[in-house]
Order: sequence, then structure tokens, then C-alpha cells
Amino acid sequence: MEKKLTDTVTWVGKTDWELVRFHGDEYSTHRGTSYNAYLVRDQKTVLVDTIWQPFDKEFVRSLRQVVDLHQIDAIVCNHAEIDHSGSLCELMREIPDTPIYCTSNGVKILKGHYHQNWHFVPVKTGDALDIGDQKLIFIEAPMLHWPDTMFTYLTGDNILFSNDGFGQHYASEMLYNDCVDQGELFAEAIKYYANILTPFSRQVTKKINDILALNLPVDMICPSHGIIWRDKPAQIIETYLKWAADYQENQITLVYDSMWGSTGTMAKAIARGIQQVDPETTVKLCNVARTDKNDIITEMFKSKAILVGSATINNGLLFSISGILEMMRGLKFKNKKAAAFGSYGWSGEAVKQISGLLSSAGFSVVNEGIRELWVPDESVEATCEAYGKAFAQSVRETET
Repeated sequence: MEKKLTDTVTWVGKTDWELVRFHGDEYSTHRGTSYNAYLVRDQKTVLVDTIWQPFDKEFVRSLRQVVDLHQIDAIVCNHAEIDHSGSLCELMREIPDTPIYCTSNGVKILKGHYHQNWHFVPVKTGDALDIGDQKLIFIEAPMLHWPDTMFTYLTGDNILFSNDGFGQHYASEMLYNDCVDQGELFAEAIKYYANILTPFSRQVTKKINDILALNLPVDMICPSHGIIWRDKPAQIIETYLKWAADYQENQITLVYDSMWGSTGTMAKAIARGIQQVDPETTVKLCNVARTDKNDIITEMFKSKAILVGSATINNGLLFSISGILEMMRGLKFKNKKAAAFGSYGWSGEAVKQISGLLSSAGFSVVNEGIRELWVPDESVEATCEAYGKAFAQSVRETET
């Protein structure tokens, strides 16, 4: 559907209300998503990005209703990931000689994806495409979040086409940040950052500072997923700088799985102990087997400290805990305290293994953790509460 953003820029993307999983099964999309593509019409007509391959025929059909496809002078591919480039094959069947502007890494990846020798025009930071009264200026943004990523800035309208930067998986027909529920918007924005961009926080800080140093006025930020930032667009830039700076809130999160409830009982007792020491600290308990993994990662991202618990099975960890620990390792969280806990029957290796994995993932492990044999009784629960108190006190001492 065509939606005009300015006199020269039109949204030509797709709102996907039904999407529930993304990146295979890696990312949950509770509120759907959108695949944002933009048509810029000046003396030249340029398409900025396309949409995901399952909707390629719909995309080309809808685009044809907005513009004669043969009037498209150029295509900008800010990022070659298939949710942004997936409609290229269908479109290039119609206009095969149209130049595609992307980074040199973008050329390699697009060729690797589609095995086509299209008319690629590699660009680097500072290169510009003169389209008439306005220009498109290209800004390389490698590892935000792929090696090929770039941003494109439109002079005149002062729009930053930021691709995955500043985006969210959030479906809405309202299109703009000032037209949607702010709680939902920022919940999806922080989830997106926590699960996708956290490993690249140093690059986020550098690239934002690079862009700010250009002194380009930004009246609108148009990402490739979710809501467009037109009301005070600097707010999401400032928020990204906070998130990129080893972000934490006054929160401790307990993440666990339990075979017969004993590790869960320990988690609740430890949480009670934490709250007794510092009632102002938000304490959250997440059973990994029953809670969405991406939502758990978001809670970890917000936390100053975490505790991870697992029963011991086959001399190791429960499957769900192993998975979440692997996600944590890849996300490279910084400046967070951690410890391990768990119940066991006869061998009890899980707690030590969790502690080792937390340490190798970059967490500051507060102590060797706590493990308890069989089903906790009142005395063991009291021990766990005392452990929670000591953990909270240790975290507090490092903050002062």
C-alpha cells in the first residue's frame, strides 16, 4: 500500500500482522512486524530496499500501482538480509538493468544469496547519488548488524533510512511513533536492541557519533522494520546511546528450569532474600521452559545481575538452560553480575558448569553458587533466602 511521507517519499512496504517467529525460530514477534521499503521521487526515482521474499509478487504488483517500474532509475539496498532484499529477484525480472547501489560487502552477499550478476554499483561512506533537487548520501554501518549494512540519508527532506538500526518488530497501520502506544513501541524497541544489536554496541556508539559529527539535520528516521520516527527522532538516537553503554536498570533476574519443582522452589526463596535486602530492586523470575526466550534476553539486558538455575541431568544441564546460556554468550553482555544455583539428586555438576559458562560469557561471577540435594525443606529454603540476601548485598557493594 502507498503511504506518502513527504512530497517526494512514499512508503511502499508490507505490514505483516501474522508473523510470530523471525530469523527462523530465533526471534519472537508478538506484535507482528512490517517490512518497510521507500520510493523517492525527484528528477530521478529511487527505490530504497524491498521486502521479504514470501511477499515478492504482492510487492511488485503493489509497486506497479504506484509507479511505472521502468521509471525506477536506481535501487538502494541498505542491507542484503533476505527480509530486505527478498523481492529483488521478482523485481529485477521486470527491470533487469536497473543499477543497485550497495556496499562492496553487499555485492558479495547479494551474489551469494541470489547468484545473479545484476548491475551493482558499490558505494562507500560519503558517496552520493544526485537525484535532482535532493541527494542520497551513503553511510557505511558495518556490523549493524551485518558486514554489508549501510544507512542512506536524503537531503532536503532530511530523512535517514536506517535499515535495521532504530527498528522494531511491530505491526501498525499508524506508521509513525507519535501515533502508537508508547509503552508497546519502546518495549519492542528494547527487545529488538537486546536480542539483535547488543553484541555490536561498540559499533552502535561509534556509528552514531560518526553520524552526529556530520551535522546532518534529521527530521525523520525511517527503519526497515516497524515504526517511523518523525516526532522528536533524536529520542531514539539518544536511547540507543544509553542502551549501547553497558545498559542496566535496578533489576535482578532469575532464570531457571526445573524437572520436579525443586530448582523452582530455590529460585523463589532466593528471590525473597534479594527483596529483603533491597525492596526497591525489581526482581523477576523466568522459567525458561515456559517463558519466551527473547523476552528473557530482554529482561537480562535490563538487569544489573542475573542468577541462572538448573537441575542436574545426565551429569549436565537441562536443555533449555544450555540454550539460553548459548544465546547469552553470543550477545556479549557487559557489566553484569551473575551466579548459579540448582537442585540435584546424586551427582550435581550443573551449578559448577553454569558458573563456568557465565564466566566465559563475560559475566562477573559473584560466588561459586548454591546447590541443594533433593527436595528443599524449610531449612533449605531458609538457606536459599540467606543466599539471596548475600548475593544482593554483594551486588549492592559493587555499586557504591
